Amino acid sequence: MSKVALIRCESYEYNEVKKAVQKGLQLIGGAEKFAHKGQKVLLKPNLLVGEHPEKCVTTHPSVFKAVGEIFLKEGAVVSWGDSPGFGSTASVANKAGILKAAGEIGIPMADFKTGVEVFYENGIQNKKFIIAKAVVDNEIIISLPKLKPHAFEKFTGCVKNQFGCIPGVKKSEYHIKLPDAEKFAKMLVDLNNFVHPALFVMDGIYAMEGNGPRGGTPKKMNVLLFSNDPVALDATVCRLINLNPEYVPTIKYGYQTGSGTYIKDKIELLGDDFRSFIQNDFNINRSPLKPFKDKGLFRFLSNRLVPKPYILKEKCVKCGMCINMCPTAPKSVDWFDGDMESPPVHNYRTCIRCYCCQEICPESAIRLKFPFLRRMFGGK
Repeated sequence: MSKVALIRCESYEYNEVKKAVQKGLQLIGGAEKFAHKGQKVLLKPNLLVGEHPEKCVTTHPSVFKAVGEIFLKEGAVVSWGDSPGFGSTASVANKAGILKAAGEIGIPMADFKTGVEVFYENGIQNKKFIIAKAVVDNEIIISLPKLKPHAFEKFTGCVKNQFGCIPGVKKSEYHIKLPDAEKFAKMLVDLNNFVHPALFVMDGIYAMEGNGPRGGTPKKMNVLLFSNDPVALDATVCRLINLNPEYVPTIKYGYQTGSGTYIKDKIELLGDDFRSFIQNDFNINRSPLKPFKDKGLFRFLSNRLVPKPYILKEKCVKCGMCINMCPTAPKSVDWFDGDMESPPVHNYRTCIRCYCCQEICPESAIRLKFPFLRRMFGGK
């Protein structure tokens, strides 16, 4: 039976957060269950891009600091790190408040820049990864995801948080090799199983809804969630926001590979009343994913069923970040005829629907357009 603890926490005031983290950890066995004195522990927050904490793009520094302080008290040797989607670890962490929080409790930044080739014999989609040196250098990984929607995989949660263990631009290579959301999810599950975090603490005090994982809006949910089962925790969150867990490919394949369970009867919910956190009006796409097929007839049909990224001209500031992040060659979003005075445009003939452009846009100027055929058949 997998255990998931839900603890009410209504603000990011540090003392309140720390009490909530202590309570949550105690319910699933206590900090001592996950790390002992002298063990090397790596905290892995979600640091997608450099945004202020109130935008709910990244793990809040109060949650990060509370977890770090508790494991320091256990005598663990704690460090932290992540590989952002854009920018250096230090610059992103500085804006997100993580750098300051780490300094306050005296934990150093680990090496997420150097890549190490590793082999994972049990991998289904991927048996080889280039992974951040910090991951191999530490004995215990503690994953600190943020509760957010995700256009490509529907939901950013525990399993997907480990994608930040891939250093820098190496991440974009996976979008090229695996443009299909289902195959990409299998890779994420393989990666999660290899990294194998001992503990997951999800920040849902304020979540993000809508145009996630960067351009959405804050949503107060007043909850911190704790588990050593990433699939069970992700599935529990899905049920809180009225999203079918089976529609999230990382949950589906995580269950199939034995990473954890999403079956209700096999998850023991602990702590505060699950029903008190339910938010049925949470803004997220609840329809099943329509994977994008990249060749011939499949591409023709995909273009008529799979959502397209498009740019809101009135919001675009022409920063070019979407172009920089596009993994295809040639770029599937670019300046039209070199005209940098107008917003970039998408070339849907080469676009692989990875939504990297939408994910990274700092102005929430890139949205998803559901094709007419999909809307006609109730697919949105």
